[in-house]
Parts: sequence; structure tokens; C-alpha cells
Amino acid sequence: MSTERDHRTPSPTISEVAAAAGVGRATVARTLGGYGSVSPKTRDRILAVAKELGYRPNSIARSMTTGETRTLGVVLADVGNPFFAGVLRGISDAARKADYDVIVLSTDEDLRLEEAAIEVLVDKQVDGIALAPAAGRSADLPHLDIVAKREIPLVLLDRLVDTVEADAVVINNREASRQAVMSLIEKGHRRIAFVWGPVTNEPAADADDLRRIIDHALWSDGERLLGYLDALELAGIPFDTSLVTHVLKNESQATRAVLGMLSLSDPPTAIFATETDALTGSLRALRQRGLRCPEDVSLIGFDDSSWASVMTPPMSVVAQPMHQLGELTAECLLARVAGSDAPAATHVLEADFIERDSVAPPRTRP
Repeated sequence: MSTERDHRTPSPTISEVAAAAGVGRATVARTLGGYGSVSPKTRDRILAVAKELGYRPNSIARSMTTGETRTLGVVLADVGNPFFAGVLRGISDAARKADYDVIVLSTDEDLRLEEAAIEVLVDKQVDGIALAPAAGRSADLPHLDIVAKREIPLVLLDRLVDTVEADAVVINNREASRQAVMSLIEKGHRRIAFVWGPVTNEPAADADDLRRIIDHALWSDGERLLGYLDALELAGIPFDTSLVTHVLKNESQATRAVLGMLSLSDPPTAIFATETDALTGSLRALRQRGLRCPEDVSLIGFDDSSWASVMTPPMSVVAQPMHQLGELTAECLLARVAGSDAPAATHVLEADFIERDSVAPPRTRP
């Protein structure tokens, strides 16, 4: 009989594939489901017939049979952020190579949305979850209890939480930040602004107070701020709380905060912006004040991009290995899905400081 099929008709069933291949339905199910034992010759015949008929597996039926959905859940802070977009590309590429699909949810740094996202992914019966936590480094996350109870593998992405024992993939935020700030100090800068600091109602009173605040901040934010403090301390530069922002994380808030810094009696001569919105907000503030970069104020950003190297001046940045971070996250998660019982490990990737033309020695004030 002919196996030709009109492309407009519904996908054939396992029974139809079995009839066309001349084998039993159970043999087709084992072959197409990737489980059980089937001879190579029979397997090749079934796969050829299935392809010719245009068979598409029913993922729900497959998951009921095998206990797997071949789907990974990814919970990100902001899918519109270029950093997370780059990370997601790495996760998707690695998942596709392993024949896994990816479900992506965004939390907008809102813990309630994170809780809802986890609930959705558990209900979808994903095989593993990659999570960029919206909570601070010392937070309790009871909504992850169900993940552990269901024995769903979990990998933390970009951020650590002290109370969560799981594999994690992060970058060396503290050292990368220290290197960036030291490059400003080596150019002669001593008034260096940090955008962003942790979101608080009141700014830190001193460096010790700031370290206490860091204990409750997002891990990546805290590590970058610690790197900033490390550089100041190493150079013997006193910490000035007025040079660290504590505003909500968006471009307009960054612009307003930097405008306030530029209005100080002793304004910053350099800015270290640790997020894309922080960088664009800083640039907007400089433009509103009619200041030039780097002639009037030097500037270093976080994350490289195509526009960073072609803008005027080309921007010095801390470049994170976004694709590698996402790829390794997926690989760790897939290893757990496959049954790895190795102790939980934290993988730390190196970020590179790329020096371009947005940094110059501070101008001598009259």
C-alpha cells in the first residue's frame, strides 16, 4: 500500500504507522518513544515509514508513557534584558542539541511572579528548571519546596541563594567589578559613582552598613558592589555613600539618580554602571547636563554588545560570557535530568574587561 499522505490531513496515529510498517503497535510505540528494545532493522523501517507519513509524536502521551516531557523550564528576571536574552540563546542551543524544548517565563524581579512561574512549570511537568532568583542571597524560598518534593532538577542561573542547595552557574562578579573600578583608579579617578546599588528606602550610612545591606540584596548586585568596595579599599579611597544609587532598577530612575550625583558639590568624575539600563540612564544624564564622555566624565558599562563598540566613544565594558553561561546551565540541568547524583556544584565563569575609549584621566578642576 502507498504511504503517501495529504499534508492537510491530521498527523497519523501510531496504529497507522504500525499498519504501514507491518509491525505491532507496541513496537512502534517503543521505537518512536525511545524506550524498550527494538531490532535495528525494524527500527529503521518504522522511522522511515513515520517520516514518510509525516508522523508527529504526541508529547502528552509520550510523557505519560516515559515519565518525561523532554522540556526544560527557564525562569528569568527580564527576557527583554540583553544579558538574559544572550543567556537564553545559550540555553536554547544546548537544549535543542539534546532534543529538548524550552518554556521561558519572566519575573520582572518580582518574587510573586517567580512563585507563579514555578507553579506553572511544575504543572507542565517539565523535566528540569533553570532559575535566576528574584530573591536576595539570604532569602528563604518556600515555593521551591515543591520542586524538591517532585524531585525536579534545579539549576540556579546568574545568582546564588544561600538557602538553596543546587547546581549553579555564575560569573566572577566581584573580581570583574574590582578590575573595572581599579582601571578607573589607575587613570587617576577617586570620585567614582556606582550605578546600581541595592534598592533600599534609606542609603547606607557607611561601608559597614552597606555590607549589611548587601547580605539581603541579589547575589550578583551584592558581588559587584563588594568588588567596588574592594577596589576603593585597596586604593585607600574613602567610601562615600552619596556615590551609590539605591533606586528602583529602570532607566529613568538611573537617569534621575545620576543627575543628583552630578549636582553634588564634589561630583563623580567616573561612573561604573553595572546593568544596561544603568548605563543608558547614565548616558542620558550626562547628555542632559551637557557633559562629554570621557572628557568630562569617564564611564564603564556591564555587558558587551554590538552598539557598545561602535558608539562615540566606544564603550569600555565588563563582558559576560552570556552564551556560555546559558549553555553550561542547560548542560548541568540535562545531566541532572539524566540521573547524575554528583554533589551540587557552583560553576564560576570568567568575565573579561574590555578597555575602549570611554575612560580618560579626570579633568583638573579650577
